[in-house]
Amino acid sequence: MREVMVLGVGMSRFGVLRDQGIRELGEDALWDTLQDAGLRPEEIQVAYCGNGYGGLVGRQAGLVGQLALSQVGITGIPITRVENACASSSCAFREAWMAVAGGFYDVALAFGIEKMTERTTQEITRALAGAADVDLETRYGFTFPGFNASVARRHMELYGTTREQMALVAVKNHRHALNNPKAHFQKAITVEDVVNSPMVADPLRLYDCCPASDGAAAAILVAADSLKPSERPAVRVAAAVQTSGTFSDEREITTFHPTAEAAKQTWETAGIGPEDVDVAEVHDCFTIDEIIHYEDLGFCPKGEGGRFVEEGHSKLGGRLPVNPSGGLKARGHPVGATGVAQIAELVWQLRGEAQGRQVENARVGLAHCTGGAMHGDLGAVTLILLTR
Repeated sequence: MREVMVLGVGMSRFGVLRDQGIRELGEDALWDTLQDAGLRPEEIQVAYCGNGYGGLVGRQAGLVGQLALSQVGITGIPITRVENACASSSCAFREAWMAVAGGFYDVALAFGIEKMTERTTQEITRALAGAADVDLETRYGFTFPGFNASVARRHMELYGTTREQMALVAVKNHRHALNNPKAHFQKAITVEDVVNSPMVADPLRLYDCCPASDGAAAAILVAADSLKPSERPAVRVAAAVQTSGTFSDEREITTFHPTAEAAKQTWETAGIGPEDVDVAEVHDCFTIDEIIHYEDLGFCPKGEGGRFVEEGHSKLGGRLPVNPSGGLKARGHPVGATGVAQIAELVWQLRGEAQGRQVENARVGLAHCTGGAMHGDLGAVTLILLTR
């Protein structure tokens, strides 16, 4: 298996972008990525497009990848859409990595794109709820806010996690996003803002939840043996792991087992441990989730995730900065684009290019993305470990 490097990354602005459709969002991200990599469109050999909901939340139902890529002159090559709910583009990245690592191609493109604000809130909610067991859960009202509220209640009961500790996740990520010009929200909030925001599903309130966003992000992967000399630090894909849930009834819901298993595989593949990670982007769709990810990824012992954020370990300047981009909570969450957006942030961090939010001497970055859930378990989990 060949060594694979990330040569270039780019992304559009995230947010409610009513004047931009799939064409415009894709062009922004893809053109920036080509320029970052120093490649021409005709040098891309294969492409994988992460898109979670197609026509359910946007007008373009199919051929999303072909439409976006054609705007920058990438045509005639194999183009495949990858759907795995919120993990769609991180799974697309893994497919691109395998294509290059396996020797099938030397240059591969992975990108994600989602236009989520063209529908009503009710329509968007209904579409997102489809990433669960529609017949046995969604139709009875057990949607993602309800599931994560149940997880939060259980974590509070078992480990003493507090409402204020969950709020601190949102406060931290909004503070980080102040220095991210691509972020959906560039607004500081307080613990009081979070705990006094409208109730969604007790104990989760509006500011505990990530927004629906429009946006696109892309990355170009190349075989290390074809990499041209550059003054920039080379970013290597040290591991690209994907797992899914078992959906067994005999599980404790405060542990996301597919994440724990993916972490085990990642550390074994890379030959390092969680203590070696300098910066991480994790899937904070709800504040409780980031707290649990600290634990399942091995950043702190089980049950201590609340204290981990309360003691400042996961903020910029802390022991392990998490979501310096602002995360899903503040950078935004255009479902199909989120996974590659995490990877783009880590590439900038490892190159030392994340102005205003740079983690000092970052050499190892971990991107964690999840997609969908059913029967109290996650549908898909990816872990991408990058090093320089």
